[in-house]
Amino acid sequence: MDGKGCCPDNIFIERLWRSLKYECVYLHAWETGSQAKAGIGRWITFYNHQRPHAAHGGQPPAVVYFNTTETDQQVQAVA
Repeated sequence: MDGKGCCPDNIFIERLWRSLKYECVYLHAWETGSQAKAGIGRWITFYNHQRPHAAHGGQPPAVVYFNTTETDQQVQAVA
């Protein structure tokens, strides 16, 4: 892809898949599909809850998401 597609979200998805492949899949030699599923699941949990992201000021996405959700709920409760 040339990066000029209609959807800028594709950039983020492409980056996620690249990170998954290089940080998880290529580093393991799973023998079964269930081993691969468990390993990828652990990596996705790590990616969302522990791995720092530069776009979020070094915070994992889950921290940013749950802080935003709580703030939105507090604003709605006051209104």
